[in-house]
Order: sequence, then structure tokens, then C-alpha cells
Amino acid sequence: MKMQVYDIDVHALAGMRADEIVHTVLDIREQIEVKTCAIEGSQWIPMQSIPQHMEVLSRASPVIVQCHHGVRSAMVTEFLRNNGFENAWNLAGGIDAWSRLIEPDMPRY
Repeated sequence: MKMQVYDIDVHALAGMRADEIVHTVLDIREQIEVKTCAIEGSQWIPMQSIPQHMEVLSRASPVIVQCHHGVRSAMVTEFLRNNGFENAWNLAGGIDAWSRLIEPDMPRY
């Protein structure tokens, strides 16, 4: 079974942030990854904990799911969409793309 793709690119996310559009950046990486770098204001819930914490996520505004490169976050985005989050989007390229294209001073790993 092929996964549906629900991607948003880093430039679109940067535009949402600049325009102050209400959204959540959901960081699903491991704690050690988050300690290295994170998008300001993001909400951290490790990937394995998502099923137990879905109630804290908004269904009313976009949820932008991010990991390191976008692979894990694509799976979580699909999971959220299959559980009624029609506003869930995968950050294509993850925090690596964000650090390269939007915040070049951000540490990379």
C-alpha cells in the first residue's frame, strides 16, 4: 500500500510564520536531536508517543509535522490524517531543509 503525500515545503512554512497564520509545528524527533536544534515555538512529542498525545493537537489549524529529513514525519502525517487530522502536513526535507534554506545559522547534524 502506497502512502499518500501531504507535503508542505519550508518556504511555505516560513510564509505561514511570517504571516502569523495559526499553526503548530510538531517536532517528532528524539530528545537528543531536539537538543541539537529546533524550530522556535515547535511542540515536541516523540514519534512513539503520538498515539497517546493526539488530544493535545489542534484539529482547527494546520499541524506541520517535522523530523530530520521528512521520512518519519511523513509516516506520522499519514497516521494523523488516518485519525481525523485533515490539517496535518509533512515538512518536506525536515529540519535539515529548514536549516539550509530558512535558518542557515541553525546547527545541523
